[in-house]
Amino acid sequence: MTAWEMVAVALAGLAAGSINAVVGSGTLVTFPVLLAVGLPPVTATISNSLGLVPGNLTGAIGYRRELRGQRRLLVRLFPASVLGALTGAFLLLHLPASAFEAIVPGLVALAVILVAVQPLLQRWLAARRARTGVEDEPRIGGGRLAALFAGAYATGTYGGYFAASQGVLQIGIFGLLLREPLQRLNAIKNVLTLGVNAVAALAYVIVATDRVNWLAAGLVAAGSLVGGYLGSTLGRRLPAPVLRTAIVALGLVAIVVLLRR
Repeated sequence: MTAWEMVAVALAGLAAGSINAVVGSGTLVTFPVLLAVGLPPVTATISNSLGLVPGNLTGAIGYRRELRGQRRLLVRLFPASVLGALTGAFLLLHLPASAFEAIVPGLVALAVILVAVQPLLQRWLAARRARTGVEDEPRIGGGRLAALFAGAYATGTYGGYFAASQGVLQIGIFGLLLREPLQRLNAIKNVLTLGVNAVAALAYVIVATDRVNWLAAGLVAAGSLVGGYLGSTLGRRLPAPVLRTAIVALGLVAIVVLLRR
């Protein structure tokens, strides 16, 4: 890596850490940059997962006020996310590289679509809740808890395999099942994403050390550590349309880069 490429990777980590704390699509920034500096797709994904963990930690800490009163729910969902992360890591390490290269553009496209339609989904959820006339969160019954567990496992699997827009998927699913403000949903997302990325990263270090680019992972980690803090404290002041447009644009760049490899 040249000096300028190292700077680009670190800055991508900074941007990804900030975006992950607020939206949850930071991989759409780091992944194309890691591909652009010459990393193969699987190596880029593994190194990226390692590097984003510090940013996930600072982002979760920054949302600690929104986590008040959610400990019981998180204790229930966290194991499902961890199991999903292990499943996703297993799939990444055991599916052939050609399969990964074929699947990832579709996953990125799905993530871009989810980011783009998120405002419509949020308005639909708000209208749905207004029609119910229920303001307080009712007790979570067995059926809804099973759906939340399944959602945590599914998004954890996706995150362990390819982390882009894992958080957007979580907010979309949990927003359908929980009557919580977006910021509190985001706080749940930050904690679960931290667990998924940390467990997946640990699995990669144990069984796939030779597929980690430690320089890239370290640069992303340094940037995301700062970015997670900045995103959790200042990122909520950014105009959402501007941030969403940037994410969609970067996702399209990632798709083009992948299809041209």
